[in-house]
Amino acid sequence: MPAAPGRLLLFGTGALSVAFLPYWLNWLRIAHPDTEVRVAVTRSAERFVSRPALTAILGREVLLDAWPGTTADAATPPVDHVELAQWPDAVAVHPAGLNFIGRFAQGLADTPVLMALQCTRAVIGIAPALPPGAEANPAYRAHLQTLGRYDNVLIAPPHPGRSASTGRDDASVAAPLSTLWDLITTHHPRPHPLKDPAHAGAA
Repeated sequence: MPAAPGRLLLFGTGALSVAFLPYWLNWLRIAHPDTEVRVAVTRSAERFVSRPALTAILGREVLLDAWPGTTADAATPPVDHVELAQWPDAVAVHPAGLNFIGRFAQGLADTPVLMALQCTRAVIGIAPALPPGAEANPAYRAHLQTLGRYDNVLIAPPHPGRSASTGRDDASVAAPLSTLWDLITTHHPRPHPLKDPAHAGAA
């Protein structure tokens, strides 16, 4: 039977719905208390949610997806992209903004979390959150086709919702984290190269 991931990396990008991350962290803590969670956010996500608030809920430092020396926040701990790639059983990108999806699909690795996601064998669940019109964009559709070739990437389709910009139901809203969790759990476990006993002692 599918098993819940023991270690989850939750990554929030700069879509407006990242403001709901505190709610979803509380949901994870209550609904899945046996799962160890780490959280990272992009600098653009900090426009909508604060790392101190997330840290208070999580009980551990929330990572900023930036290389050392690229941010004025001297208190920001460095992110070890190798450790971040090897640590999780699963990754949930929630919400996944249009910019993230494009950069990830193009193989970019210009931030610690992007570097980790390009290298990890953990299951990666992505919940796109898109502005009006973006779902029909040919580049976005091409990016989805590219990500469909990753054997460890899962996409939770967005659903129609209210745009904060237009006031109309013409945005593509991220699927709930609970939906993304179910998608990840359905496709988990898959043997992790660093945890598979068959690899013990291998060079």
